[in-house]
Amino acid sequence: MRRGHVKQLGSKRSKAREAAGVELLPKADCEPQKYIREFRTDGEDHGLAVGEVLTVARFGEVAAVDVVGTSKGRGFAGAMKRHNFSGMPASHGAKKVHRHVGGIGANAMNRGTSSAIKKGKRMPGHYGNARSTIRNLKVVKVDSENNLIVVRGAIPGPNGGYVMVRQTNKLG
Repeated sequence: MRRGHVKQLGSKRSKAREAAGVELLPKADCEPQKYIREFRTDGEDHGLAVGEVLTVARFGEVAAVDVVGTSKGRGFAGAMKRHNFSGMPASHGAKKVHRHVGGIGANAMNRGTSSAIKKGKRMPGHYGNARSTIRNLKVVKVDSENNLIVVRGAIPGPNGGYVMVRQTNKLG
């Protein structure tokens, strides 16, 4: 959280903008929270106020949800782990290359093509730690008392990680 998200600070910039006649955006005027997220609506008034804490009570009548989170980070991973490649043969002259990618198909001998590696080529690199959305998960139970929602399916990220839950827009 940054300073000034929820409370007026009276900074030099805000005073200068006010003196210039620019109308300042309203602040939530509430206690700072550990996490702040913006949830967009379809323009209708859903009885929400700026700075309101959202609970799972809103999902009481919802049948399916989308869950957005950050997948587990696995650092720099080889092609076998990252793309499920099978690797090289274990015998017949293969020397210390068992987990290598193999040929990548770009060389100067291919007359009609460039010798550059094409974008998106599946190779070793950074794996995980990316925003992931799991769509259309069935809501099994909503426990408003403990602020818990039970869904059937996989949730992105580690145990105890933070996720955003929204009503799905898929039909079904």
